[in-house]
Amino acid sequence: MARTGPAARMPRGLLGPRGGGHTMDAGDLDLLSLPVGDDGVVIGDDAEGHPQLVGFHRSVPYDVLLIGGLWTAQVLALRAAGTGARVAVETGRPQEWTRLVHAAGAGLECITLHEVGHVPPMGATVGSPVLVVRDCGMKPPRGRVVSSPWQSVLTLLPYLSPVGPRLLRGATLVGVQRVSPQEAGQIGRILGLSRAESDALPTLADGVTLWCSGNERHWVMTTGTDAETGLLGMARRME
Repeated sequence: MARTGPAARMPRGLLGPRGGGHTMDAGDLDLLSLPVGDDGVVIGDDAEGHPQLVGFHRSVPYDVLLIGGLWTAQVLALRAAGTGARVAVETGRPQEWTRLVHAAGAGLECITLHEVGHVPPMGATVGSPVLVVRDCGMKPPRGRVVSSPWQSVLTLLPYLSPVGPRLLRGATLVGVQRVSPQEAGQIGRILGLSRAESDALPTLADGVTLWCSGNERHWVMTTGTDAETGLLGMARRME
């Protein structure tokens, strides 16, 4: 049925703005603030089912420490690559990453493997951000490639090792999965966790991570997509 009346006479498409626009002095630009946390890599859902994101692509150095399982680190690497980042994996166990690299690349080197201590300069830029994943065991050596603008570094520790306290204090963002009660107590003291938070760490289910940044605390459940589960299996803390 043909439409009649004013609506039928409206031109198609969107009307442009009628006002003269908005202006402000350049010195006032610093007063503007933008919301943080509404874009980035989806790391999972909180207790209410809301997606939680981490913005790995930043104009300042960004160091992330994950005390947890390889499965979670690999999911984060895949998802970072899915946002357009180049991912460099520094690892002493390349056999654990080879299948993921081949599956993720589809002929392109979006995820590359490097021996420990042999990550080359990546040339990160705002248009070509980089995530370096350091899977170097319990005592990772100090990396040749460090965090810098548009290049974040995620260090994976299977457990709290002798270098753990230093890494905990130096990281901007820390993720903690299931650990022993002794480790939970030490981590809690360094991060300033509440007694309830520290006591919960030894009881966490596979896929659950407590993410901490400053005074912020977020319990997050990471669940693999069908494609991630097909490639990596179900979420697990132990390898």
